[in-house]
Amino acid sequence: MIEARHLRVLRAVATTGSFSAAARELGCTQPAVSQQMKALESSAGTTLLIRTGREMRLTQAGEALVRHASGILAGLTAAEEEVAAIAGLRAGRVRLVSFPSGSSTLVPGALAALRAEHPGTRVSLVEAEPPRSVDLLRDGDCDIALAFRYGSSGGEWDDLVVRPLLTDRLIGLVPDGHRLADASSVSIGELADEAWIAGCPRCRRQLVEVCEESGFTPRIDFATDDYPAVMGLVGAGLGVAVLPELAVESVRPKGARTVPVEPAIEREIVALTLPDLARVPAVAATLDQLSLAAAR
Repeated sequence: MIEARHLRVLRAVATTGSFSAAARELGCTQPAVSQQMKALESSAGTTLLIRTGREMRLTQAGEALVRHASGILAGLTAAEEEVAAIAGLRAGRVRLVSFPSGSSTLVPGALAALRAEHPGTRVSLVEAEPPRSVDLLRDGDCDIALAFRYGSSGGEWDDLVVRPLLTDRLIGLVPDGHRLADASSVSIGELADEAWIAGCPRCRRQLVEVCEESGFTPRIDFATDDYPAVMGLVGAGLGVAVLPELAVESVRPKGARTVPVEPAIEREIVALTLPDLARVPAVAATLDQLSLAAAR
């Protein structure tokens, strides 16, 4: 019989490439990792790993087992959490991943309300942009991913539970004293000759697409995932940008003005989880609080 603890070890070895690195990640010894891998191969009835130099290479059977391991482990986590909550042993835990502007706007209020209502629930938070955050969810490394998308995603989230939170409109950012600083609205085409400061890769792609639809390709002089850095560069007169309203809410721009942009560029903010995890009480409560925080 294949045991969950052996699957966790196999996934760690596959991710890190060696027994020693897997041992460090799991907080155990290298002999313990080796022993558990031998036990797993005995249960599977075939070789799962081949040593090549200093690294380990998965066999075809090993690749198949790793491919199924994430879903199996996520299902086991969901089962453990739901059973524990039903039995009244603990309120549960939630591992949340969020993009930075969501972390500074939606997450604080949601987690404060969750703690007040369910003080025994433990929540951890790490930051990652989609699609990395969605990969973490599918790999079983988080329970909820706060993510966003522009327009139709073509079914990229069909295997997940999607909780829509809000629509976040992108707004223009220009330096104080810019010719359009006092405009009631600005068309993208009016900024065709400007130097641009772009944000995260997904936002950057959307910017290029919108500009090209308006007949020009933006000259991107600077690109950074750090929204305060974008605002600082604009405030210093080094270019213009479009940023989500959530990002502008989280950082007060200095030396820069916000102006509405036409045509409207919008992104959908959602909370994602796996179907099994959606039934876990602590996860469901966190989703509810995120929805309430978005509605405020």
